[in-house]
Amino acid sequence: MAITITAFERSPDRGRGLARDMRVRWALEEVGQPYDVRLLSFKAMKEPAHLAVQPFGQIPTYEEGDLALFESGAIVLHIAERHAGLLPEDTNARARAIAWMFAALDTIEPPIVDREVARFLEGDQPWYEQRLPMIDKRIRKRLSELSDRLGDADWLDGNFSAADILMVTVLRRLEGLGMLDEYPNLFAYVARGKARPAFKRAFDAQLAVFTATSAD
Repeated sequence: MAITITAFERSPDRGRGLARDMRVRWALEEVGQPYDVRLLSFKAMKEPAHLAVQPFGQIPTYEEGDLALFESGAIVLHIAERHAGLLPEDTNARARAIAWMFAALDTIEPPIVDREVARFLEGDQPWYEQRLPMIDKRIRKRLSELSDRLGDADWLDGNFSAADILMVTVLRRLEGLGMLDEYPNLFAYVARGKARPAFKRAFDAQLAVFTATSAD
């Protein structure tokens, strides 16, 4: 059965691969599964047809036969459980990898997204300049903890897994801010993820969408 995912018709990240469909694309590329992409406008994302699959009107979604999923973490976990290569076979190692998937989305990502929201929605408010250092402090605390745990390892827990897909894509949201430079092992960790052929294929695919729609 063909796999279809959804993505922005015109991504607000301007082809930088920060939209959450990138996580799903990368996972599918890692396991060698072909997929189709249905591009959605912001208007279409709020229409009944899409809301029937994604009740919050977001991307990505995943459809395969009579299965429809939303939430990028759940989709990546489904792909990893369905296809070999993204989760360890050992029961305990598998459980640890899934725990790291949750950590990426529930512990590391929230303050990073909070910073983005503050910048775009509150940047012109008088409290913004006071709020930003507090958010940055929260982010650095999590980065320091993650850096200490990663140490000199290549990946989060043994071999590369779905957890690394999620963690690398989360950390990439900090690129250009200088924060990752403060933690050389995290900077190198993200670079290793981006060097994987599957990442490059996924990145090129999403960039091609932005390039094509920008030329219209």
